[in-house]
Amino acid sequence: MSPRLLRLCLALCLLVGLFTFAAPAAASGPPAAHVANEVLVQFAEGSSAPDRDRAVGNVGGSRAEVIRGSLELVRLAPGRLVADAVRGLAGDRAVAFAEPNWIYTHGATSNDTYYTNGSLWGMYGDGTSPPNQYGSQAGEAWAAESTGSDIVHIGVIDEGIDISHPDLNDNIWTNPYDPVNGVDDDGNGYVDDIHGWDFVNNDNTVYDGRGRRDTSTDAHGTHVAGTIGGEGGNGTGVVGVNWNVTIISAKFLGKNGGTTANAIRAVDYITDLKTRHGLTLPATNNSWGGGGFSEGLFLAIERANAAGILFVAAAGNGGSDGVGDNNEVTPHYPSSYTNDNVIAVAALASNGTVPSWSNYGAVSVDLGAPGAGIYSTTPKNGYKSFSGTSMATPHVTGGAALYASIVPGATAADIKAAILASTVSTPSLTGRTVTGGRLNVSGFVVTP
Repeated sequence: MSPRLLRLCLALCLLVGLFTFAAPAAASGPPAAHVANEVLVQFAEGSSAPDRDRAVGNVGGSRAEVIRGSLELVRLAPGRLVADAVRGLAGDRAVAFAEPNWIYTHGATSNDTYYTNGSLWGMYGDGTSPPNQYGSQAGEAWAAESTGSDIVHIGVIDEGIDISHPDLNDNIWTNPYDPVNGVDDDGNGYVDDIHGWDFVNNDNTVYDGRGRRDTSTDAHGTHVAGTIGGEGGNGTGVVGVNWNVTIISAKFLGKNGGTTANAIRAVDYITDLKTRHGLTLPATNNSWGGGGFSEGLFLAIERANAAGILFVAAAGNGGSDGVGDNNEVTPHYPSSYTNDNVIAVAALASNGTVPSWSNYGAVSVDLGAPGAGIYSTTPKNGYKSFSGTSMATPHVTGGAALYASIVPGATAADIKAAILASTVSTPSLTGRTVTGGRLNVSGFVVTP
């Protein structure tokens, strides 16, 4: 068979395959999964580098990696469809064949004890085992091999974090730009900020419970960190929304709370890390509140906004009477700031109701997330159940990190839009949040 005829046959075969690939799923099952922005391309023998660049450029791609010989991985620009790229490459003289980068999975699921024994309801979904429709649906995202990436960094602005906890230690940031040597190597004003910074004591020790008997020191920050990124699949303890992620501690809360000044320093510290080093850092978690409006903090959040960092904030747990407040009537800061990057989070119980203590707001609180009876990591290798909008917030921050791991280059606005658009309508949240719905991680992570 002549080379020309062979190429014609290949093109016809690919067109037949594309019809199947682009067609709606048959009733017998869902379509095969593929990487959303990648195509495998076998370039024609003897094709030149300029011809190869031209071919992939015509479909909005770039040559990313040599797999073997003339078989290369092509990465598509955001918004480009795999089916369109395969179709566009099929008849090009520089291409022998092009195909989706299919996903072969074993169906990831957590084997961590608190998940398997039914305690970790906030991570469940309709199709998990055990199931809970009011969970974040993280388990369904894991089943589609979406478990996070250590390329993604998240700032935890809170108490400190027990960085030696066995369910956290591998997901804690170690600063490659400022090793421990007594010198501020990266020039950010913080000497040896190896895992973050303690703005309460102005030192680099982000966990202050070491050597103490009590387990309350930095318990809140450690709990929050576990929900965002408790290590998954290690057969012990809990698991976070992300099995893999890199967590940076910006401690500004101590035993007596924290100040606005230190909150501003903490926000600016994380913002500077992203802009200084080009980190993939889509969000900070802010499970705290109180006090009045602060222009200084508002402007710090706006600087984070300009840097493309979401500010995910707890809606609050009511006033002194323990009853949830309407944040339109009684603003709760920082969740009531009007910066575009703020996502305000109410709490949801495992039966789909809003706990009586959770704040709400039809125009000021964006969505609900699991916040009652949430097990997570605590200091000295512990695990405890806490409740509050503080516990709901890291589920959403974890969702932001997971989205960033699936859609490289997504902006803060993209991630916020995806989180809000994917919520599931929930009667208890109707008229009490902007979306009227609850967090649904699988809605924006799992691509049909």
